Amino acid sequence: MTTNEEKSKRTLVGVVVSDKMDKTVVVEIKRLYKDERFHKYLKKTKKYKVHDELSQAKKGDVIEFCEGRPLSKTKSMYLKRIVKTQAVES
Repeated sequence: MTTNEEKSKRTLVGVVVSDKMDKTVVVEIKRLYKDERFHKYLKKTKKYKVHDELSQAKKGDVIEFCEGRPLSKTKSMYLKRIVKTQAVES
């Protein structure tokens, strides 16, 4: 039964934009789509707040996350794994 629940959850991959909050990271997903009216390719970005219990994801990392039960008004995504780490110079 747990495998069916895991398969139904939406899984996304994005880049961490901010890690300044406690146990939360902001992840940005960019996508490219073709406009039906003008036939141009446009870029669209969306930001998600992801729960990171151990605060292991840093700015610039590529992470995989999935949806779950809501933790707050804006946060209902959970960190699954870190795909690629990025060394950021500050």
